[in-house]
Amino acid sequence: MKREALFLLIFLCPWLQASEFPTRPLSMLIGFEQGGSTDIQGKVLADVLSEVIGQPVNIIYYPGAGGAVAAAMLANNQDQGYVFQFGLSLPFTFAPLVSPASYQLNSFRYVAGVTLDQPAFVTGGVQDFKTWHEFLDYARKNPGLVYATQNLQDRFIMQYIAKKERLSLRFIPTTGGAGMAPLVLSGAAQIAFSGGTHGVYTKTGEMVVLAGLPEERLFYYPDVPSLKELGYPFSMDVIRVISVPANTPDAVVDTLYRALQTVVQDPRFIEVTENVIRMPVILMDEVELKRVFDLQVEAYQRLIELSK
Repeated sequence: MKREALFLLIFLCPWLQASEFPTRPLSMLIGFEQGGSTDIQGKVLADVLSEVIGQPVNIIYYPGAGGAVAAAMLANNQDQGYVFQFGLSLPFTFAPLVSPASYQLNSFRYVAGVTLDQPAFVTGGVQDFKTWHEFLDYARKNPGLVYATQNLQDRFIMQYIAKKERLSLRFIPTTGGAGMAPLVLSGAAQIAFSGGTHGVYTKTGEMVVLAGLPEERLFYYPDVPSLKELGYPFSMDVIRVISVPANTPDAVVDTLYRALQTVVQDPRFIEVTENVIRMPVILMDEVELKRVFDLQVEAYQRLIELSK
């Protein structure tokens, strides 16, 4: 009878199960193809997190729409923390505003922000232009240049710029930095959006950063102007975040957050983030992330109205 009573108690009280989390391997969703900056960083994050929590962390790739395909899958997941997403905040803050989505901002809990993304417009070292203004001059003289896009927001911004500057661009979709990089390096795309993959190539001169998309100048490219400095009413402040479905228990979120506190201090994670993909390591908790994301959604809504 005692065993039956204990089993019944655990079955009726899922927080008891959550307190033992994790008791089996975890799966980390990445919404891009292998080889981009999210994948490069995510592999190290998975390895270190696995050591901290004592369970394997397996990576599952669901590329599409800049991470929105993976987010749609996560929103309907019932594994309560055993499946989580690592990637950009854009699928949560921007994508549902401009396209039909099966989820909203509150469809998730945001366990931790671990990196400030460094989104930028980039070109290849093989191109004749090396600055934003040189690109504009070149594009006006050479209509039909190829722009490699990765997500709804960068496409939205570049469409606005092309209209304002009277540029004729061809938009080629890619599923992440791994798809963008070969196009830029070969010269097949003259300009592209990069969430961070450019950090692997700028040291060698194979890629050149033309403009930064965050509100402030890019951390590792202080000489590159931001879009706002260039006169455009846009910024893209993106956080690399670990997210779980909204029904995930507090105990599971707390366990993951404490583990990530250790991960962001690990020399291997710092090395790949700061020296390989060249992004600042941070740590933001659920409360701070929700506040920031709510403000970003309001700002994006205003920009969408402004562009109509």
